[in-house]
Amino acid sequence: MKRVVRHVGHWLDARTGHREKIAHLRDERLPAGTAWWFTIGSVLLFAVIVEIVTGVILSLYYAPTPDHAWDSIRFIMDHVRGGRFVRGLHYWGATVIVSTMALHLIRVIFTGGYRKPRELNWIVGLILLQVILAFGMSGYLLPWDQRAYWATVVRINIAQLTPGLGAFVANLLRGGADLGAMTLLRWYAVHTLLLPLILVLLVVAHVAQRRRDGASGPMRARSGPGETYFPSQAARDLTVVAAVALLLGVLAWYGIPALEPQADPTSTGYMPRPEWYFAGLFQFVKMFPGKVEVVGALVIPGLAMATLMLLPWIDRGKTRAMRDRTGVLAFMTAGIVTVAAFTTFGALDVAPRTGDRWTLTEVAGASLISSDRCAKCHNAEGIAAPIQPGHISHAQDWLVAHIADPDMIAPGLREPPASNQADTKAIVAAVAKLRAGAPPPHSASDIQVAVLMNHHCVSCHKIDGAGGKDGPDLTHEGAKADAAAIARRLTEPKSLKPDAQMPAFSAKMSQADIALIAEWLARRK
Repeated sequence: MKRVVRHVGHWLDARTGHREKIAHLRDERLPAGTAWWFTIGSVLLFAVIVEIVTGVILSLYYAPTPDHAWDSIRFIMDHVRGGRFVRGLHYWGATVIVSTMALHLIRVIFTGGYRKPRELNWIVGLILLQVILAFGMSGYLLPWDQRAYWATVVRINIAQLTPGLGAFVANLLRGGADLGAMTLLRWYAVHTLLLPLILVLLVVAHVAQRRRDGASGPMRARSGPGETYFPSQAARDLTVVAAVALLLGVLAWYGIPALEPQADPTSTGYMPRPEWYFAGLFQFVKMFPGKVEVVGALVIPGLAMATLMLLPWIDRGKTRAMRDRTGVLAFMTAGIVTVAAFTTFGALDVAPRTGDRWTLTEVAGASLISSDRCAKCHNAEGIAAPIQPGHISHAQDWLVAHIADPDMIAPGLREPPASNQADTKAIVAAVAKLRAGAPPPHSASDIQVAVLMNHHCVSCHKIDGAGGKDGPDLTHEGAKADAAAIARRLTEPKSLKPDAQMPAFSAKMSQADIALIAEWLARRK
C-alpha cells in the first residue's frame, strides 16, 4: 500500500511540481521579529474560506424571489439539519472578515507595510476591502425581511446622490423603477457569482504579490537571519486561526439576529439600521442633511479612500520607523479614531426594537385571526391547524388568495367571509408578525381600538410611524388635546374647523366606539 501511495505521489509531483511549491511556502524566510501581529492575514484567509463554503451550502436551499426568499431562509433555519448553525457561521463570518480586515489595514499603516516596493499590493488590499464591503451590502438584502428591504432602500437612495449619474446608478441597483424581483435577483447574482470571482482573483493576486515582495516585517529591521515560515510562524497562524474558529462556532451556536417579518413595501414606519460596519457612515451622513447629503455620503468617503490609495506617495519618511513618519501617523490615527467614534455612535443609535412591538394594523389582524373568521377552522379541533407564532410557512401571495377565498384548499367547505382591503392587509401583516415568532398582543382594549382605527383612521393618519400621510400624525395626540376634545373632533370636525377634510364619524361609529378611540389617543403623550 505504501508503495502504491508513494508511486501516486511521484506521478502527481512529476506533473504538478506540488512538492516544490509546498517546500517554497514552508521554507519562506521571514524577517527577524515577525510574530503574532503577522497572523492576521491567515485569519482573514480562513474567514473568506468559511464564507465561501457556508455560502455554497445556503445557496442550495435559497430561492431568490420576493415570494419565496423569506420562506426559504425560514426553512433553512427551522427545517434543514444544521441550517441555523450554518447561517450563523455565514453571518458572524462576515463580522470576522470586516474586523480582521480593519486590523490588517491598521497594522500595515503603523508598520509602514505600504511603502516601496509594496505600493501595488497596498492598492490591491484596499480594493479587496471595497469588495468585502460590497459582499456585506449585497448579502444584506437576501433574507427579504423588513430590515433587509428598508436598509436597501436607504442604500439605493444614497447611491442616487451620485453627481450626474444618480438616476442611472439607482436604476442599475434596482434593476428597474422599483425595488422588487429584479433587484433581488440582481443582488443575488452579484453576491454569489460576480463578487466571489473578483474576490478569488484579488486574493490570489494579493498573496502572490506578497510572496514576490516578501513579508514587510517589523518597522525596525532586527539583526539575525530571521526564521522560516515553518514551524514557528505556521504554529502561530494555526493557533490564532483555531481560536477564531472556536469563537466563530460559539457565536454561530448561540444564534444570529432574528429574522424579521417579511418585507412589506407598503410599510412606511420601519426605521432601518445597517450592520455595524456601515453604522459609522450611516451616522456621519446625518451631519449633512438635505442637499449637502451627497458630501457626507459620497464626497468625503471618496476623498478618504483616495488619500489611502495615495498613502505610499504621501509618506515621505526616510524609514518605516515611527519617528520618521510622525505627521502621517498622527493624521492616520486621527482618521482611525474618527471612524471608530462614528461607528460606535452609529451602533449605539439603534431604532426601537420592532420584533415584538405590534402596529395598529397588525393588532387588528390578530383580532381578525382570533375571531370566527379564522378560528372557525384554525383551532385544536378544527379542520386546519391553529395559527401559532413561528409555525407559519405559506407565502404572502398564497395568504392573500386564501383570505379572499378559504375554499381554495378545500372547495365547498364554507362560504368566503365578507372581506375588504383593510382587513386583508391587517391579517397578512399579523401573520407575518406571528411567522417571525412574535408573541400575540394581549390587551383587549388595545385590540378593540386597533380594529376600529384600522378601519377608520390608519389609511389617512400615521401612528407610531405606520399609516397614511393625508392627515396629521396621531402618535402623540394626547399631548395636544384631551379625550373630550378628541371625541368632539371625531363627532363633528367641521364645528371645530370649518375647512376640515375629515368626515364626521358620528354616522359611522357608535358614541362608545368614539369614546374608546378618544381615550386611547389621549393617553399617548
